[in-house]
Amino acid sequence: MGLNQYSELLYYIKKLGEEDVFIKTITQGDTTEINLDKGNIFTLLHINIESGGFTNGSTILFDVLLQCMSLRDLSNEARDNKFEGNDNEIDNHNETLASLNRIWSIMYRDFEDNNITASENPTLTKRTFEGTDLYDGWDLTFQVEVPNTTLNLCQ
Repeated sequence: MGLNQYSELLYYIKKLGEEDVFIKTITQGDTTEINLDKGNIFTLLHINIESGGFTNGSTILFDVLLQCMSLRDLSNEARDNKFEGNDNEIDNHNETLASLNRIWSIMYRDFEDNNITASENPTLTKRTFEGTDLYDGWDLTFQVEVPNTTLNLCQ
């Protein structure tokens, strides 16, 4: 029996990110390392399988955090629109939310086909003007319960 649930889930989410129209860079691991590489091209998807647990031996639980971020484009021009401002904050939140929504919708459908249970209501947290590079986006947090057998999501 191959215990490959962690890597299968990780590479499956990576594959979905690669298929997204907005996402240009995909990273994984600790969230404090989300943008350490200076060569990252945004929009960025960061995958963090934060924790997990064993159930009754037949399944494994994983707590997953997906962070989708775009760089803030600041303008030095005079601000002529008080609602929209003079930057791309609204576009950043729109595009990153669209990417996470697409990825979640595909995952949820695929999980059912592979005997995987996922959170019914994943949580979204808005991120604004974050990090040293000043990016905006969303965190998507959810839990999956996968069979404790060999998986093959990346077909």
